[in-house]
Amino acid sequence: MRAKELRERTDEELMNLREEAKNKSFQARIKNSTHQLTDSSQLKKNRKEIARINTIITERALTKKEQE
Repeated sequence: MRAKELRERTDEELMNLREEAKNKSFQARIKNSTHQLTDSSQLKKNRKEIARINTIITERALTKKEQE
């Protein structure tokens, strides 16, 4: 998912997406270790998606902190 699409979501949706992405990443790592993962680039994609979501959550937290 693109960062622009993620920014349109609420904080709660982002938290849920992050948990889903972490679960997908875990499942992909398990499949990779048992040689069942066919697309190994999925590991990198999952990691980047989690990083994007974390970045947006952090940006929002900093913006709220500055406004106080």
